[in-house]
Amino acid sequence: MTQAQTSPAQAREKDMEIGRRVLRLEAEALAGFADTLGESFADAIELMLACEGRIVVSGMGKSGHVGRKIAATLASTGTPSFFLHPAEASHGDLGMLTRADVALVLSNSGGTPELADVIAHCKRFAIPLIGMASRPESPLLSQSDVALLLPRAPEACSVGLAPTTSTTLALALGDALAVALMERRDFTAERFRVFHPGGKLGAQLIKVRDVMHAGEEMPLVDEDASMRDVLLEISQKGFGIAGVTRSDGALVGAITDGDLRRNMDGLLERRAGEVCSRDPRTIRPDALASEALALMNRRERPVLCIFVADPARGPAPVGIIHVHDCLRAGVDGAGPGAGTGG
Repeated sequence: MTQAQTSPAQAREKDMEIGRRVLRLEAEALAGFADTLGESFADAIELMLACEGRIVVSGMGKSGHVGRKIAATLASTGTPSFFLHPAEASHGDLGMLTRADVALVLSNSGGTPELADVIAHCKRFAIPLIGMASRPESPLLSQSDVALLLPRAPEACSVGLAPTTSTTLALALGDALAVALMERRDFTAERFRVFHPGGKLGAQLIKVRDVMHAGEEMPLVDEDASMRDVLLEISQKGFGIAGVTRSDGALVGAITDGDLRRNMDGLLERRAGEVCSRDPRTIRPDALASEALALMNRRERPVLCIFVADPARGPAPVGIIHVHDCLRAGVDGAGPGAGTGG
């Protein structure tokens, strides 16, 4: 059957076979690279950690595209970095590369002519140079202070020429550098959020303390408070709940609409401590808001609010967080059917 006679189903199956072949080839190359990663990787990390300026990444063509991503990943994970286009560098932008910086230069062959001025600039001003290429004898690696040698793996394309496996290896090595630097710097989720304030990623790193209500906004009553006072507190604070505290301020219970329904008979003659559900769930102020949302959406007993407690600051609650606070902040994970519980 000729190509023109190939059925749509056969064409689809062939496409899937090609996709699987490419993924396997690149996965095998990455696995082999992991087994052969050498001491030069640790040397590169030490050089980048000692950098007092920025990591200036450069590369031409597909290596340049990979380099842009590596620079962006470094910058977003605590290592100041930017991308320098080698052609622009030759026309004045070399001034962006200073003695305080470290250059990370990418080229699969290591002989890309457009990189010559960047390499020469690094040598002239004693700027540390980390080269990433697949040929150890290439001009780039022979001139580098640290040579990161990429494996000579076959490209995944049918003609063996389009940068596929080679760019995957370079990109993965850049990720490895960024992650190693993150861990050496003890880069925390809180710092990550500082660099990612916008979008879904930033929202998922919001802490409970950033969106909770504190102080006079908290609906709290004493154990001995009358139910008239409890109803007034629930109505005034608008959370649909009141926390019940003992004499030392510790949270011992919570009163929700469910508790009110269960205690309708003689409700106004009772005290808060008699009506409340004991041991309400709480969350720490330094927990992620997404954790609070998950806690509120527990399938067995969903609630709209939970109190915030910080054992380091004493037994009294320090805040309250509502499911709407999380949703307004862009935190997702809210499930259907959330109610006041009780």
